[in-house]
Amino acid sequence: MMEADSSLNKLRSTIEISGGAKRVDLLLRNARVINTFSGDIHRTHVAVHGGKVVGFGDYKAKQTMDLKGAYVSPGFIDGHVHIESSMVKVPEFARTVLPCGTTSVVIDPHEIANVLGLDGIRYMMSSSLNAVLGVYVMLPSCVPATSLETAGAELDAHDLSLLLNDERVLGIGEMMNYPGVILRDRGVLEKIAIAGSKVIDGHAPMLKGKQLYAYVSAGITSDHECTDVDEAREKLRAGMYIMIREGTAAKNLRGLLPLVNSENSRKFIFVTDDRHLEDIEKQGHIDYLVRTAIKLGVDPIRAIQMATINTAEYFGLKNLGAIAPGYQADLVILQDLKGLKITKVFKNGRLVASDRKIAPGVIKDYEGKARGTVNVKWIEHEDFALKAEGKYARVINVVPDQIVTKMTVEAVKQDGGYVSSDAERDILKIAVIERHMASGRIAKGLVRGFGLKKGAIASSVSHDSHNIVVIGTHDGDMYTAAVQVVKMQGGIVAALNGQVLEALPLPVAGLMSDRSSEFVREKLKRLSESARMLGSRLSDPFMAMAFLTLPPIPELRITDRGVIDAVKFKVTPLFCGSDGR
Repeated sequence: MMEADSSLNKLRSTIEISGGAKRVDLLLRNARVINTFSGDIHRTHVAVHGGKVVGFGDYKAKQTMDLKGAYVSPGFIDGHVHIESSMVKVPEFARTVLPCGTTSVVIDPHEIANVLGLDGIRYMMSSSLNAVLGVYVMLPSCVPATSLETAGAELDAHDLSLLLNDERVLGIGEMMNYPGVILRDRGVLEKIAIAGSKVIDGHAPMLKGKQLYAYVSAGITSDHECTDVDEAREKLRAGMYIMIREGTAAKNLRGLLPLVNSENSRKFIFVTDDRHLEDIEKQGHIDYLVRTAIKLGVDPIRAIQMATINTAEYFGLKNLGAIAPGYQADLVILQDLKGLKITKVFKNGRLVASDRKIAPGVIKDYEGKARGTVNVKWIEHEDFALKAEGKYARVINVVPDQIVTKMTVEAVKQDGGYVSSDAERDILKIAVIERHMASGRIAKGLVRGFGLKKGAIASSVSHDSHNIVVIGTHDGDMYTAAVQVVKMQGGIVAALNGQVLEALPLPVAGLMSDRSSEFVREKLKRLSESARMLGSRLSDPFMAMAFLTLPPIPELRITDRGVIDAVKFKVTPLFCGSDGR
């Protein structure tokens, strides 16, 4: 009875305040409100109380702020992001994206879950509690992503069900094992079944026709892997929300925007997926997608809807994505709609950032620890030797600015019965070292597209199982780089002539730094410079390298289990005939 009375009193108070009977906490005067419901802009005052918008127009207020005609947008929402890929902990990530107007994110802690299982998901959730940023969770559906790699954990439907009822958990994350869905794998179907009425995100590159329909009929309602208009149109017609991704490695914004029009725009969502700190610092976060869309001709209100209300409605976030009575006062103050210059950001009615800088003392760091995760059997120099078992081999070909790869068959360079990297043809050796179970398993292959002329690069960030991946022109440098990753308990390295040129330690699950975003950005900058000095021609070779181990993405990959035919979804021999057989 007391609980019911308390609820009634709270309701009475809310109605009183919205009705103007009491003073509100804050009145933002002379605002141009971008209304994502009505699709227009109206000039008014915005009343905020108790962290929520309570009404428009004149109110008596404890504090007023004259916006002098500035635009007010709902806070931006990133509909699909792996925070681990920023390489900083959640509080540092929040310090970085809040000034960009991102006030909420929907995370898939898939990366850390593949290393630490449920403990990894709990770590991300706990570390976000005092981060101010709204953090919602989609439970990783594919840990491990496939049976073609070795992860640090395995999560089944029962494991996921232990967290499914948490109020911040919105559903089941990207279902990368689309063959498992189509072939009705029992374990995959059990994960889909436990979602109930909650959302299930998709991940189905190039899936079409009846296979696509089978996938969608399982209850999977979005996809962020579309790379062209035709693919996105077919998935849109099948009822899916299209997540338009613009990350660091995968950039699909310009390729997909031509499909967006006034009739279908409410089925599109902006996401970053994986975006490095350097790109966020230089370009922005979700605001960059909105700004770019506007420059490319998308109506500003429509672009903002794709960054706010569309995302909120898809995920069932009933109090986000709009400026209206009862909605969270997550507000972005914009000087203009063309350049989208952000002057202030409010979270729950509190000013958290001004002029692209976080307010002092807003975010507290997280002191919780994660156990060590780099467990590698002793590495020897000889482990990187690759015996030539034929004259021809399958080569992984990087596609710039995409995470898909292409396969070619090439004659291999040999020296004394062993394969050598061929820098002149840009065919380099690549190795993947299992780092969870100390199994001693090391797979070797060939890759084209990095352009290294000397040295080697290595990283413990390699999607999705995050084993250690190394690319180089010389076995000795590959050895040096890999050993340094192990010594640091995870990280990124560039090496030359047996010496470490630059290194970024990532001791949190081998994925994230325990230092500031400024430290990480500076280290990444130096690593990029080192990679360019070694000859790399990719905009971000470390991000590109991290995706070469991802079996669900066509065409050719490599994991600790071997070279992977990602079309036929099986291990395939490295060496073959000149015709690929």
